[in-house]
Amino acid sequence: MIDTIIFDNEGVIADTEPAWDKEQEIFLGRRGIKYNKERTKHLLSGKSIPDGVRILKKEYNLTGDEIAMSEERYAIIKKLLETDVYFVEGFMDFYRLVKLKYKTCIATSMDEDLLKILDRQLKLSELFRGSIYTLKQVQNKSKPCPDIFLYAANKLNSRPGNCIVIEDSPNGIEAAINAGMKCIGLATTYTGEKLKNADLIVKSFDEIDLNRLG
Repeated sequence: MIDTIIFDNEGVIADTEPAWDKEQEIFLGRRGIKYNKERTKHLLSGKSIPDGVRILKKEYNLTGDEIAMSEERYAIIKKLLETDVYFVEGFMDFYRLVKLKYKTCIATSMDEDLLKILDRQLKLSELFRGSIYTLKQVQNKSKPCPDIFLYAANKLNSRPGNCIVIEDSPNGIEAAINAGMKCIGLATTYTGEKLKNADLIVKSFDEIDLNRLG
């Protein structure tokens, strides 16, 4: 029986995807390269900033020190996220319905210092009563590794088979599958085709029927 809902953060709770697209556009633009969203975005989602640098270097044949490039990406996105950030449409209404019936938490690949920026604006720690888990707690193993979801389930004393993950990225969906969890693909960032491995694909929170997975 499903008793736990694990939320990814970006693209599921916080609408940060436009900021990340802008960051990649700026980062590559400084190198005279046009950001190809269709080619690259799905590879970067769910990845840490350093992992993202390695992907960008490979995809665009970039050269340079990875640490310096990671710091550059971090500075760009930090500035962008310090402007207004909002909840994904429909999230709060959905969360109000489920928070009393299910154990809930956030399991995110987002850098902890960047997460603090969102926390100040959206009060995530208060909303989830401190149940927010990051890659730092699993030796920075990015999705599609299942570690972050397994760690979250363990902290909530939940069995993986009793958990549903809500994700917006192919890497996140693969991580949920690798963790032995059910997964809802929320098509806020990618088309349903990119999320085809999810157990259920929806375009918005109001389409979610947990009974179909329970």
